Amino acid sequence: MSTTITPVDDPQPAATSSRGRRFLPRLVRPATAVLSGLLLYLSFPPRPLWWLVLPGIALLGWCLHGRRLRAGFGLGLLIGLGFMLPLLHWTGEEVGPVPWLALATAEALFIAVGCIGIAAVSRLAWWPVWAAAVWALDEGVRARVPFGGFPWGKIAFGQADSVFLPLAAVGGTPLLSFAVVLCGFGLLEAVRRFRIWRRTGEVPRAAVAAAAVTVLVPLAGALAARPLVDDSAEDGTATVAAVQGNVPRLGLDFNSQRRAVLDNHARLTEQLAREVKAGKVPQPDFVLWPENSSDLDPYRNADARIVIDEAVKAINAPTVVGAVVEPDTGKLRNTLIQWDPTSGPVATYDKRHVQPFGEYMPMRSFIRIFSSDVDRVQRDFGPGKKVGVFDLAGTQVGLVTCYEAAFDDAVRDTVEHGSQLIAVPSNNATFGRSEMTYQQLAMSQVRAVEHSRSVVVPVTSGVSAIIRPDGTIVQKTKVFTADALVDKVPLRSSLTPATRLGTLPEGLLALVAVAGLGWAAVRSVRARRGR
Repeated sequence: MSTTITPVDDPQPAATSSRGRRFLPRLVRPATAVLSGLLLYLSFPPRPLWWLVLPGIALLGWCLHGRRLRAGFGLGLLIGLGFMLPLLHWTGEEVGPVPWLALATAEALFIAVGCIGIAAVSRLAWWPVWAAAVWALDEGVRARVPFGGFPWGKIAFGQADSVFLPLAAVGGTPLLSFAVVLCGFGLLEAVRRFRIWRRTGEVPRAAVAAAAVTVLVPLAGALAARPLVDDSAEDGTATVAAVQGNVPRLGLDFNSQRRAVLDNHARLTEQLAREVKAGKVPQPDFVLWPENSSDLDPYRNADARIVIDEAVKAINAPTVVGAVVEPDTGKLRNTLIQWDPTSGPVATYDKRHVQPFGEYMPMRSFIRIFSSDVDRVQRDFGPGKKVGVFDLAGTQVGLVTCYEAAFDDAVRDTVEHGSQLIAVPSNNATFGRSEMTYQQLAMSQVRAVEHSRSVVVPVTSGVSAIIRPDGTIVQKTKVFTADALVDKVPLRSSLTPATRLGTLPEGLLALVAVAGLGWAAVRSVRARRGR
């Protein structure tokens, strides 16, 4: 008698495969959240891919729509890390990964909290409006706290070349961010409604109207705002020179070689004076040097004062010189000095928004635990109090020093105080060849449209540029290259709605966000009571 043994399949592979099929779908939303953040990052300069913000926001909305608040936080954190880790990589250029990771994580946490709010309002009718307002509120909060805030990464700052840019002239960066995010959420809602129609054949009119409006209104608003974008010379023109003297070396020690940075800028200014005398370039009405263009305090160092004075006399035009001023007591000052060819230094502007962990060190003893580089900042900088507007050969020039370009109030104040042109003297030498200089330049383009002013950006070593009031860059330098830009720029004194309205658009959007969050909270309480 023979016995036939029937093989029995091993159940282990089937069980493993089943678990894998159940596990993989759980990764879809987290992976999409990271992809959303990466798309937001890729929409920022130096890449001309501003439109990637729309699919990035749409994916963000898909991740958060209908989710619980705890899931909204977790997915929001992944979105924030996918966005901020690559965007802020330049912050660790010379000091290692700890400051970069700490800052990026802190900013990602702000975004995660905002995503809790977006998840909360995502079940409401017209949810894209409420969600976009929550995003604008979140940007406003992290632009103010902690330590004065850190506005880097506002959606508006990635839109320097976008079709939405004219909206900056209507309501500033808060309205521009809101409109772009609203359009992204609207695109998601349109796709959702189309898929529901394909599946059920139902077309709820109110929901379809909401999807259409949230896509079309931002685009129509941007088109309607185009007449506000004007580069005509209301008050005539001024010939301005922006001097980029370059630095002797990259990194934090860019000014460690005594007088090297100052000599570079003085030498290039004197060369420019020779070219003017030879008729190769027009005589500038005034000259702009960058932030920290004098690596010595000219009030304390006679040799530095002589070098600056000779260069300014050679070009024979009032010159703005950036210097670190060292008072006998108290904190350092990051100062812009108006230097007259006849009278010498006649006015100063002290930077008002000084950079935490860069120009001053909060929580010094605690930070030292993580990085010894904290002691590179041996003496803190203090903030100035006065708005900076210099009268340079009859032109009212508003002064915004580097980091301040990210702050709405710092730029708006100068226009409200009568500036016809905005200067943004900057020093990007400590950030090497990173994307930082391009991100900051895009901010200046947005500011040009927001306030309808020409913007001139002299930088020690990054990208110096001359920008028209319509946001167009007409001249720019290369990175770490000594160069001088000379151009006739239009002067303007009219005020855009954004300048006149000030913080009102941001305040109204905050009220919309709070109303949406309140409505969502009431609905949630009612739903729990009804169980």
